[in-house]
Amino acid sequence: MDDTLLEVTDLKKYFPIKQGFLKRTVGHVRAVDGVNLSVKRGETFAVVGESGCGKSTTGRTILRLEEPTGGEVVFQHSELGKINVETASAKVLRRIRPEMQIIFQDPFSSLDSRMTVGRIIAEPMIINNTLSGRALRDRIAELLTVVGLRPEHASRYPHAFSGGQRQRIGIARALALNPKLIVCDEPVSALDVSVQAQVLNLLEDLQDRFDLTYLFISHDLSVVEHIADRVAVMYVGQVVEVGTTDQLFYSPKMPYTEALLSSLPTPDPRKRTRPTLLMGDVPSPANPPSGCYFHTRCPYAQDICKQEAPPLRDIGDNHLAACHFSDELQLKGASRLSEVSATLAATPQSAAAPQPGGQDSAASTASAQEATK
Repeated sequence: MDDTLLEVTDLKKYFPIKQGFLKRTVGHVRAVDGVNLSVKRGETFAVVGESGCGKSTTGRTILRLEEPTGGEVVFQHSELGKINVETASAKVLRRIRPEMQIIFQDPFSSLDSRMTVGRIIAEPMIINNTLSGRALRDRIAELLTVVGLRPEHASRYPHAFSGGQRQRIGIARALALNPKLIVCDEPVSALDVSVQAQVLNLLEDLQDRFDLTYLFISHDLSVVEHIADRVAVMYVGQVVEVGTTDQLFYSPKMPYTEALLSSLPTPDPRKRTRPTLLMGDVPSPANPPSGCYFHTRCPYAQDICKQEAPPLRDIGDNHLAACHFSDELQLKGASRLSEVSATLAATPQSAAAPQPGGQDSAASTASAQEATK
């Protein structure tokens, strides 16, 4: 049996640029420009990249919250089988959307302030006519309990909750229809670090409990390293590298991925690392450069990079990279925590810090006594 739940092929989403009194279209912003993804059942597939690279638009276009300009999105529905989402009718979309849900980035604006929490969670079930009456109230209480809130919170309004609690309400709403796929659109980026950890642990627990599949969109590489099974890197609307978390973080094959990983803090207090500073600005998706989109900033660029766009190809072990020289470059990945721990353990204590009562301490004491004479 095919374990692929979602297959995205050459997905495109262009936004028109209109000018003049008649609002004529004079160009397009290529927010998503030929994205290819394959998400397996039960995995967490992360999409990372800097702000404006098209991550969130990709997620919204997959769900048809944005109409795609081109490409193919195939979803494996539990009853209908393989469905082409991009061409599905309104009737078919209504049947498949309960299995494709989203957790929005902003827990403040994504909840209607005029509706109670119970009404917010009940809305998907009311629209799809799945439950009513006492069964609906019991389901709301169950969902609130599952995400770590109390059933009596159903009668309160969103303003009475913190950011982390609001995001839990958003998660409960996404779970209401028993989905198979949840698009997590930067679900922890607006939360404090301690609350981020709680929400991430909740997402992992729910995945194990309900056999969920996540398309996890984020710009925080530390979060992605913690939660993801496989990762795709996006740059100016295109996927430039795909691999397992270990492959991408510790053996990158795309120079842009190397630059992203260099921004991660090193967990070794004795080392001070500087992130790779890329030259120039990010190209405009309204007027991208020829060839490889990254060649204007890449320190390894050659003439072929300016002329030919590299295909996203398999360089071994299902590790995909869009670079002409991915087989030749020796790129630096992130530091493994186990390696740092081993290095610190092998460092003599006397070399790491002065010991109490040692020469440094004795010298300090003598200086203090001299100063009091």
